[in-house]
Amino acid sequence: CSAYEFYPLHIKVSWLRDGKEVTSDVTSTMELADGDWYYQIHSELEYTPKSGEKISCVVEHASFNKPMIYDWDPSLPESERNKIAIGASGLVLGII
Repeated sequence: CSAYEFYPLHIKVSWLRDGKEVTSDVTSTMELADGDWYYQIHSELEYTPKSGEKISCVVEHASFNKPMIYDWDPSLPESERNKIAIGASGLVLGII
């Protein structure tokens, strides 16, 4: 789960498994400067998918009225998954 082109700096990215927060097997970068006054962050959840399991990425940022929840769909082709990440970053940028 990645967020791009956000400002201000503070952001929280977390993971849900069937609606419950997951804290183990999560690795995240610190907020990284893009060099243009905006930031990016990346978070990964290592897991073995199970049938019927729902995995979601939650992004909380000052530009949102409420946390944004993005459900992971492993059946999507990689190009579609990339569009979701880019769309989320555009939403953060567009709200500011």
